[in-house]
Amino acid sequence: MSTQINQIIAQELKLQLNHVNSTIELISEGATVPFISRYRKERTGSMDEVNVALVKERYEKLLEIEKRKEAILKSMDEQGVLTAELRKKITETFNSTELEDIYLPFKPKRKTRAVKAKEKGLEPLAKVIMKQYERDVEGKASQFVNDEVLDAEEALQGARDIIAEWVNENSVARDIVRTGFDRNAIVSSSLVKGKQEEGMKYKDYFDFSEPLKKCPSHRLLAIRRGEKEGVLKVNISPDEEQILDRLGRYFVKGNTEASEQVELAVKDSLKRLLKPSLETEFANLSKEKADAEAINVFTNNLRQLLLSSPLGQKRVLAIDPGFRTGCKVVCLDAQSNLVHNENIYPHPPQRETKQAAKKISSLVDAYKIEAIAIGNGTASRETESFIRSIKYSRDIQVFVVSEDGASIYSASKVAREEFPEYDVTVRGAVSIGRRLMDPLAELVKIDPKSIGVGQYQHDVDQSSLKSSLDQVVESCVNKVGVDLNTASMHLLTYVSGLGPQLAKNIVEYRKENGAFASRNQLKKVPRLGAKAYEQATGFLRITEAKNPLDNSAVHPESYAIVEKMAKDNDCKVKDLISDKNIRDRIKLNDYVTETIGMPTLKDIMSELEKPGRDPRQIIKVFEFDKNVRGIEDLIEGMILPGIVTNITNFGAFVDVGVKQDGLVHISQLANKFISDPNEVIALHQHVKVKVMEVDRVRKRIQLSIKEAEMQ
Repeated sequence: MSTQINQIIAQELKLQLNHVNSTIELISEGATVPFISRYRKERTGSMDEVNVALVKERYEKLLEIEKRKEAILKSMDEQGVLTAELRKKITETFNSTELEDIYLPFKPKRKTRAVKAKEKGLEPLAKVIMKQYERDVEGKASQFVNDEVLDAEEALQGARDIIAEWVNENSVARDIVRTGFDRNAIVSSSLVKGKQEEGMKYKDYFDFSEPLKKCPSHRLLAIRRGEKEGVLKVNISPDEEQILDRLGRYFVKGNTEASEQVELAVKDSLKRLLKPSLETEFANLSKEKADAEAINVFTNNLRQLLLSSPLGQKRVLAIDPGFRTGCKVVCLDAQSNLVHNENIYPHPPQRETKQAAKKISSLVDAYKIEAIAIGNGTASRETESFIRSIKYSRDIQVFVVSEDGASIYSASKVAREEFPEYDVTVRGAVSIGRRLMDPLAELVKIDPKSIGVGQYQHDVDQSSLKSSLDQVVESCVNKVGVDLNTASMHLLTYVSGLGPQLAKNIVEYRKENGAFASRNQLKKVPRLGAKAYEQATGFLRITEAKNPLDNSAVHPESYAIVEKMAKDNDCKVKDLISDKNIRDRIKLNDYVTETIGMPTLKDIMSELEKPGRDPRQIIKVFEFDKNVRGIEDLIEGMILPGIVTNITNFGAFVDVGVKQDGLVHISQLANKFISDPNEVIALHQHVKVKVMEVDRVRKRIQLSIKEAEMQ
């Protein structure tokens, strides 16, 4: 059966079958997506990480369908209804909807109206009527009157109930209704009586309707949230007349009294059974689709955020700004260790501006500070202005850093374990500073849902969301690589092949034995076996290692190849790294083996050119307009610098230095049609925007990038 599954995946994803076979084999052996895409290119045809993940996801879903088929076959076999034809149909399908339709007539039911009618002995009457030859239907029905069936009309009603259930369980009928839903279903919402004041944020949906297939994910999720909160009543309906016409043409034959009974049963089946069932199916399908789009938006944003430009190992002074409670100030060394903390009060009501400026200046000198990070929350703009007004003895870069999720981190178990002797304010300020130094290393400590770059993340399927976000975090961590001697346990958790327990064991081993001198030393970590070593070691870096390859993405399994290259060129490995002329003399074809081909050899050469390189871009300083502090300072027509804080399907949110981010609608992003904002914009991108509209009451700001570019 696995061969059939692999063929389906290869066909669906337009991949070569042998590459899919190898990928699934590797996954089954416990290999991770990052490891497969980076170090097994020969076996997968250089399949990228996206396709490896898609193969894995589809493989797991098809295995679930296989399990469902086994359960259905067992159930039908126990009922004694499993024919060779049905077994063949079930075995051959990998469509879950088709599978459930096949099983529906045999699925154990609660006591339906049809079941009750059958118990009264009315199934033979239903069969006679269904053939549609009988002209005296009432006379035939009279033959079924007994102690349980009072009269002919009750007999006919019971027969129609049985026919309605047959129609509902008929695969052609379900396809007809399904097609009707798919082509022209309308999703509508209306206000629940008495909920107007409570649900004003859903005002746009109090009397709303739109073709389901055209309803964008963010709108559908907003409607569903309103329904969940009891504010909106939501309905999905197809064109019933058109569906009834098609069902009638399929089931109603001739123009007899029996035909009239069948027509009544078909109408009843559509209203009472088919439509509610298929409405639920399409509600679920549309929700799944909306969830997938919203999760995709979130994962794109999260990937960009995690791969944000790092400042690197610099000495940083970080400030968590505030008015009444003051600004919490911390100083971090180049390894992000906390070396000092205290409060300053440069703003009202204390307004100790001179003392605060003197304190900041002395801290910058005392700890040889190279950059200052300021949280972007309350009092951020005022604090930034204050910090920039101070004269320093050296060049100091000033950055405003997103605080999203910092409060979640500061109260978390991870933060308490890192700083048991400090309160949440100190931990929050430390997090702000560390985010500037290495966003990835700091943000992995926070639940991604709290980072503030999602779209309806609390409304989507939480298990799907977690799975997708974990996959993104793992991808980003392994793309960048991790310093084995400085990485936190939380960061190590996401390294390919490790997980929480092995990450903890590595940190404890490091505490007891000091810094790792080589990758090979990893084998001494308790419970870190050969498989985990194989999966993880290529993504771990040791900066001061004796072997320079230990600070590169070259996997230890390929060290012998590099050493042979060095030997053939009468030099050392470090000479290969430092001397381009030596590398240029190497003929890669000479080093191809049965297991190592050109893809791996090219990766090795690329890594020798820039060992341990960070794929992230260099950070740039950004400054807001000095004359804009709050929404009251905004005037329509202004051109302002801004920074992209969130990207959605309908546009991007941009911070222009006031408390509310402004929306650049997708139509205002570029002077051309775009279907996806990610085509033209990236998270944390520095942009120029034009203020188009300011609603101070609702605190909404409309901005335009394309209009700003035209100025």
